[in-house]
Amino acid sequence: MDTNNAFALPVDRSRSSLSAAELAERIELYESVLDSIQNGAIITDAAGYVLYLNKPYGEFLGVNPAEQIGRHATEVVENSRMHIVGQTGKPEIHVAQKIHGREMVVQRVPIRKDGKVVAVYGQVLFKDVEDLSRLAKKVGLLESKATYYEQELLSIRSTRYNLESIAGDSSSIRLLKQIVQKSSGTDLPVLITGESGTGKELFAQAVHHASNRKMYPFIRLNCSAIPKNLIESELFGYEKGAFTGADTVGKPGKFELAHRGSIFLDEIGELPIDVQPKLLRVLEEKEFERIGGKKYLHSNFRLIAATNQELPEMIARGAFRMDLYYRLNVIHIRIPALRERREDILPLARHMLRQLCEEASLPLVSFHPHVEKALVDYDWPGNARELHNVLARVLSFLDGDVIRLEDLLFHLTKKERSREPGYQIPLRDAVLDTEKETILKALAATNNNKVLAADMLGIHRTLLYKKMEKYGIQVRKKSGKKEHAAKSASDRAEYSLSDASSVRTLDEYLMDEL
Repeated sequence: MDTNNAFALPVDRSRSSLSAAELAERIELYESVLDSIQNGAIITDAAGYVLYLNKPYGEFLGVNPAEQIGRHATEVVENSRMHIVGQTGKPEIHVAQKIHGREMVVQRVPIRKDGKVVAVYGQVLFKDVEDLSRLAKKVGLLESKATYYEQELLSIRSTRYNLESIAGDSSSIRLLKQIVQKSSGTDLPVLITGESGTGKELFAQAVHHASNRKMYPFIRLNCSAIPKNLIESELFGYEKGAFTGADTVGKPGKFELAHRGSIFLDEIGELPIDVQPKLLRVLEEKEFERIGGKKYLHSNFRLIAATNQELPEMIARGAFRMDLYYRLNVIHIRIPALRERREDILPLARHMLRQLCEEASLPLVSFHPHVEKALVDYDWPGNARELHNVLARVLSFLDGDVIRLEDLLFHLTKKERSREPGYQIPLRDAVLDTEKETILKALAATNNNKVLAADMLGIHRTLLYKKMEKYGIQVRKKSGKKEHAAKSASDRAEYSLSDASSVRTLDEYLMDEL
């Protein structure tokens, strides 16, 4: 064996076009490459005799690499299997090998020429198995983080709601659902209007989910939540160094992120007047430039906009562009306030209550009939958002599985508000009115006998006295004789137990009223 040439492999010189000098230069290059590897590397012939040992391996083994050429690998490296790989021709990847008392991770790969094993390449991958274990943990942690961030990004860019999420069976809600369904096959812009808290984003997500874009991003931007000097960069993005404080690598805008999906611009009425022409152009051309950019970018998106303002009035005072309004107002979804569709209040309240119970892992809770009447009577100026907040507060402190009037009253504001013409009735007032009316009915049914009225209402008479004082209720019995009055009241109470059509208890009264 030629021990002076580290790469003494069989060479078919008739097929080589390299001169001796070029070949020597090429071998020197290969040796330099292998010596630059931080971990140990070794090359043997098929029988296991060393052809090359790099410097890092020699330093680790405490030997001179040049002096190992020609020796058998088992004499140089403890527990070597280079000769076995040369015989079997089967590579051994990521296997453990004990060298100098340390468990290392190595690989051994056969090198073939014309289908025959002519050499074996071996390399130390990890000098300690613990290094591999630590690396595996880091990789596992990175994979977990990547999965988490992918899921977070998907949740941010996806929708939670669809048509089935919209509770209510009023004619107006049914019509709106039909509009959403019929618009699902188009890419026309959608304008959603309605008071605050009516559920405009819920409908926006339903529009996206019903379309053929539902598998792609749903990008949100609240125009009122972004400073006016940043709204343009949020919409269109920017290149690196476009302005002071800009990201060093640039940033894509919302329209860029919404490619193939939908972009939802909430509070579109808050969009600065100087940005509106640029939005109009994007809607017409589906092209835009990043701030500081020099080329146009294309985005295939569907625009959904929402506002609680009257855009025609804004146009009249010069705060909103008429051409942009007509470009947006192709498919119009106007969500009526809750007071305009009272038949939806209870279905919506039950739907919300069920969701709140599920989110808090609580048993299902129901409404007492008294509460149901109060909920329907109230005007809900904050609409569905106010209803949700009231129910969430009540549920947080509820004892039992039924929400009663006292639970509702406890969580309502005590600030009294005047009832001017057209003023929306506060929920607290609606609840108090229901309670006062029910007490008056009970007293009338018992000929103003407070003991029997309290019994009929299912409360202690002391509590009844306090409530009567609270509401300023003063009564006197209609009969001149106590005996006759007591007997008459007793007869009525007795009658209420046998006649289901008579209104005698708080439950029965409110059930009949509803």
